[in-house]
Amino acid sequence: MTPRPIFELEVRGRKVRLGERTLIMGVLNVTPDSFSDGGLYFDRGRAIRRALEMRHQGADWIDVGGESTRPGSQPIPAEEELRRVLPVIQSLRRKMRSVPISIDTTKAAVAEAALRAGASIVNDVSGLRFDLRLAEVARRFEVPLILMHLRGRPETMQQKPFACDIWRSLSKGLAWSVGRALAAGVRRAQLIIDPGLGFGKSRRQNFEILAQLTRLQRFRLPILVGTSRKSFVQAVVSGEGLEPARSKKRAAYHWPVTGELGARRAVPLEVGDAAAVAASILGGAHVVRVHDVAAILPAVRIADAVLAANRNPS
Repeated sequence: MTPRPIFELEVRGRKVRLGERTLIMGVLNVTPDSFSDGGLYFDRGRAIRRALEMRHQGADWIDVGGESTRPGSQPIPAEEELRRVLPVIQSLRRKMRSVPISIDTTKAAVAEAALRAGASIVNDVSGLRFDLRLAEVARRFEVPLILMHLRGRPETMQQKPFACDIWRSLSKGLAWSVGRALAAGVRRAQLIIDPGLGFGKSRRQNFEILAQLTRLQRFRLPILVGTSRKSFVQAVVSGEGLEPARSKKRAAYHWPVTGELGARRAVPLEVGDAAAVAASILGGAHVVRVHDVAAILPAVRIADAVLAANRNPS
């Protein structure tokens, strides 16, 4: 097992060490059409309560997004995205002064407004491909910048053909993003990379990335991985293999996308998410992006204990 390297990140003047334990990013979708929660937190009050709940459950920071990037989703204007996220970020900053808030956006204008409102990290799922000015915003505000690998655009990314060699595509894509960020003046110490599982990859390719995640260590950067509620995890938990079944019949289990806060979810899928998170951590992930913090925390602690035992054997 390859040891996980230690990095130090500066977030709003505070030093955060990455690698001693896995940090949990709690997902807060302030959208009406998220694939994962069906708009459950589109209401501002519910969104704020959910963020506070995730923090209480063990989230290290909260990732606020106002535009869905599910397969087939369409982009929305920056003005609408700002209308959704700014009141939530402003309220959370007052209620959780010491908790980092990341803004999940591909637009420089949204990122800048969110940072002024209290966000302290920029999470760009396009890896600077949609708006290169995001790098300049991160540089000017001196905040961490997460660069994710995405093939295509959300509206078409899961349509074939997929890359013939996923590792060649992933390596070239992340190298391009990192290079553009550095050229814009972002300090290397403020960068985090994300392989973008589920974003323009086949089911098998997602598992290939998880199986060989340590290959990303060549970038000498912290690694963030998001497997939470992804269809490739759901399919395998439901009994399918690495290749999609020819039958169009739905899997036996599914994510409920409606219901009140605290509604019971399909346990087998939560267990699958926990397994995928553990695999990510054992492969070298420094940060995991999750929706169900309470359900995933035990898996994070077990995986961290395995890494610690490997690092310091008796």
